[in-house]
Amino acid sequence: PEYLLEVDDDLPVLTDQSHLLDDYHLEKLAVHMPARTQGYQWQLVYSTAVHGSSLKTLYRNMAEVDSPVLLVVKDMHKKVFGAFSSDPFRVSKYCYGTGETFLFSFNPDFQVYKWSGVNSYFVSGNWDSLQLGGGGGFALWLDADLYRGSSFSSPTFHNAPLSTNEDFIVQDLEVWTVQN
Repeated sequence: PEYLLEVDDDLPVLTDQSHLLDDYHLEKLAVHMPARTQGYQWQLVYSTAVHGSSLKTLYRNMAEVDSPVLLVVKDMHKKVFGAFSSDPFRVSKYCYGTGETFLFSFNPDFQVYKWSGVNSYFVSGNWDSLQLGGGGGFALWLDADLYRGSSFSSPTFHNAPLSTNEDFIVQDLEVWTVQN
C-alpha cells in the first residue's frame, strides 16, 4: 500500500553523514527553521572531522554559499549547541544577519533562543574569531583554530550560556547549508 512509503517531509534531509546531528536534533530544529529552508536538502559545508580546525577554511568553504547555514558545536562535555544563521559566515567589518537567526542548545533538553529585538548584533566574523550575539557578552564566540569557544548571555538573544561552562573546548564542529 502507498501509505507505507510516506516519509516525514518536515525533517531536514542531510546529504552527508553528521557526527553531531541525529533525527531527534533535526526534528527539534526543523520547527524553528524559516519556511524558505523547508523542503531542501542540507549539505555539509564544513566539518572539523573532514577539514581540520581552521576558521579560515570555514570561511573559504563558504565563499560560494548564498543561503542560510546551521552551525553545530559539540564541546568536550558532549554538549551539542549552535546557531542557525540567516547568512553564511564571512569576514566582515560590521555585524550581519537578520531576525531569522537563532541559537539552540541540547543541554540536555532542547532550548531555542530567538532574536530579542534589542539589537542587531547577529553575526560578526574576522580572521581571529567568529561571534554571534552581542551588546554585552557574545552568545557564542569561537577562536581562529575553532578550538576554544565561549558562550555568555547576550542581549541579542536573551540566551542562557549554551555550553556547560562559559568557556569551552570544541570537540567537533559542523556547518550545514541549504541546497537550493
